[in-house]
Amino acid sequence: MKILIKNGRVIDPASNRDEVCDVAIAAGRIVAIRNMPVGFAPNRTLDATGCIVAPGLVDLAVRLREPGYEHEGMLESEMAAAVAGGVTSLVCPPDTDPVLDEPGLVEMLKMRSEKLHQARVFPLGALTRGLAGEILTEMAELTEAGCIGFGQAEVPLANTQILQRALLYASTYGYTVWLRPQELYLGKGVAASGSLATRLGLAGVPVAAETIALHTIFELMRSTGARVHLCRLSSAAGIALVRQAKDDGLPVTCDVSINSLHLTDNDIGYFDSRMRLNPPLRQQRDRDALREGLGDGTVDALVSDHTPVDEDAKTLPFAEAEPGATGLELLLGLSLKWGQETGVGLTRALAVLTSEPARVLGQALGTLQASAGQLVEGGIADVCIFDPGAAWTIEPQALRSQGKHTPFSGYELPARVRCTIAAGQLAYEAWERD
Repeated sequence: MKILIKNGRVIDPASNRDEVCDVAIAAGRIVAIRNMPVGFAPNRTLDATGCIVAPGLVDLAVRLREPGYEHEGMLESEMAAAVAGGVTSLVCPPDTDPVLDEPGLVEMLKMRSEKLHQARVFPLGALTRGLAGEILTEMAELTEAGCIGFGQAEVPLANTQILQRALLYASTYGYTVWLRPQELYLGKGVAASGSLATRLGLAGVPVAAETIALHTIFELMRSTGARVHLCRLSSAAGIALVRQAKDDGLPVTCDVSINSLHLTDNDIGYFDSRMRLNPPLRQQRDRDALREGLGDGTVDALVSDHTPVDEDAKTLPFAEAEPGATGLELLLGLSLKWGQETGVGLTRALAVLTSEPARVLGQALGTLQASAGQLVEGGIADVCIFDPGAAWTIEPQALRSQGKHTPFSGYELPARVRCTIAAGQLAYEAWERD
């Protein structure tokens, strides 16, 4: 299919491009930006006047809920939510049921997702069998099946010797290990330790649960040479440790979730289970440090941490409610909101959703995904067209995700996605003007 995008403001953080020009797409690739090829005859022309033409978003933390949790999310509904949010590449963790620890399961997930012709799915394989933390998986076989890295999802790895062996093996073969830093025994609470948790009588998770895990990971990285991506940092102390590790030259990257970037433990209010999240919401000083770290490059990427949860699991007392929230369709707007509130600018707000997470992904994929997260001639035609002047209010029931629970219900967000092009195909369109 040949597509011509006309009159849009093309912003590509990877190349510092910011200009009004046309983009031509053919055979799933971007064939021209600005200088149109002679005789180019599009099948479809999209008028992007007043809109921004950006790379398709890259989300490093998306639970699709298949296999095993179809009552909370179907592949079809969550992939539809992805492209409605402008997301064209996503990474899904291995905590499905059964766990992604066998090549056949990974191949099935990739095959089903590819048939939908929407966002590309990059699975993480389980680091240990069944995420039990005892026996390492066959990482080589899982890589051949399509895994781009290995992790434990939300299951802490208590045995440091097993983690050391996993990092050593991963380092030997050039794999990336994805870990959410959390110490097993300190991390069993449901809210961040502090005055609010104490007042509400909720079991607390101290900052030390994150920092102790980070110290362990960094020491093992030094001894093994492994490359690690840290998932969803939550504390100011954690940011400081990562900043120092990067200064020391450790091959570490990290991300933060839209929840931790905008909310604090005070938002729990009177036991609002929509705020039951992992990692737990921390104090304002932590949120401010996360914002600063994302702005100065200490934090590499912003993620939706999309975790659809059904009604029965969420409408329970706070401590009993299942943690998680839907976020795919909110990712762009919440990033732009952060950019406006902190003054980091539109380019940086887009970079943490495009070129920066694509760089993290590219460390695992090499040249296979070299053009993700950027608009480049000859590159994959993943494009997000959004209207920066179309503010909208979050109404959970209007979201395409099967999960309708979000802590941002009622928030007004800037920018509405008008069109998503995934590998040269029109995956989503909503051109009506508000």
